[in-house]
Amino acid sequence: MKLAYLVNRYPKASHSFIRREIRGLEELGFEVERVSVRPYGDDLVDARDLEEARRTHVLLASPVALLADVVLVALRHPVRFLRGLVQVWRNGRRSDRGVLRHLAYLAEAASLVRLARKRGFLHVHAHFGTNPPAVCVLARTLGELSFSFTVHGPEEFDRPGPLKLGSKVAEADFVIAISEYGRSQLFRWSDHEHWRKIHVVHCGVDELFLSQEPQPVPDTKRLVCVGRLCEQKGQLLLVEAAARLLQDGNVDLELVLAGDGELREPIEARVAELGIGDHVRITGWIDNDRVREEILAARVLVLPSFAEGLPVVLMEALASRRPVISTYVAGIPELVVPNESGWLVPAGDIDALVRAMRAALETPLEKLEAMGRSGAERVRLRHDVRREASKLAELFRRSA
Repeated sequence: MKLAYLVNRYPKASHSFIRREIRGLEELGFEVERVSVRPYGDDLVDARDLEEARRTHVLLASPVALLADVVLVALRHPVRFLRGLVQVWRNGRRSDRGVLRHLAYLAEAASLVRLARKRGFLHVHAHFGTNPPAVCVLARTLGELSFSFTVHGPEEFDRPGPLKLGSKVAEADFVIAISEYGRSQLFRWSDHEHWRKIHVVHCGVDELFLSQEPQPVPDTKRLVCVGRLCEQKGQLLLVEAAARLLQDGNVDLELVLAGDGELREPIEARVAELGIGDHVRITGWIDNDRVREEILAARVLVLPSFAEGLPVVLMEALASRRPVISTYVAGIPELVVPNESGWLVPAGDIDALVRAMRAALETPLEKLEAMGRSGAERVRLRHDVRREASKLAELFRRSA
């Protein structure tokens, strides 16, 4: 079976789970066309992502080609194109993004339809419930392409009305949530008659994390946080918590922030203000192999997020037999079991975060090893990318 994957920007450093999912489907015999609305950014350092970039078709790569696709679709299917314009007008007027943005979606849909004719796919699977499924809805009108999409959160659940999440669910062949929490939110924002088409397929990790020889927790006071440096990941709160622990005088630690992003300068400035520069290291963008190395070199992974779907880095850390500290947000409690595989704290509660970090630093290595084994087993059972890709493959076959 041949199908296309549509993502707003692909590949991307934080979207390794999409690459793994595509690979899992290809191992099952699927042919997958990679399609990105926009060109990839400057955050690619992993060789596997760079290879994906070479294999990905970008809809907005050439304005001339995009305009040609629109004209050709309009001339070949004028009635369908008129219906698409009516959809644009209706949806654009009621959206926070306006009619002009929806006209852009129509142009992208026309380009997608032309690509489908050239490459021979009839179904599109989109990741994220923002603009990619909006393009798919219009592509269905223009070219009768079927589609499905995966919802991650938190953005889709922050703006379900303006994003017309319920309407997208109604239009799709089926919809994927990455956690039970995500499915509950899709139930919340869609008509109950469409609940039957909403399924849970977890994001997964591959053999890089699942099949490696276990390495013992190091006798170090190092904690690592992996993720884009941005408000919702909570790194500013994390450096505040680290400073509190260091000010106590009887606690020593090294905090590694593995990643990069728009909040790097404010984080570096706050680290300097707190006088903890000798205890904090920011790596910048690193590839999957380096991510695993940083996780293995740490005692515990910390991710004090304010908003999430279900972070793949938690799966990667647990699969590497490292306990985690995170928050009671979205799907995280479905993965992290307090006192068994890590610690959970209320999002934004710096006092609770300090207590959890102190506990992680003081817990004997034998206990951390046991917590790591428990977490690894939970990931193996729930987040093996091959098993999850098989679930998705069955849904594609059923909808064909």
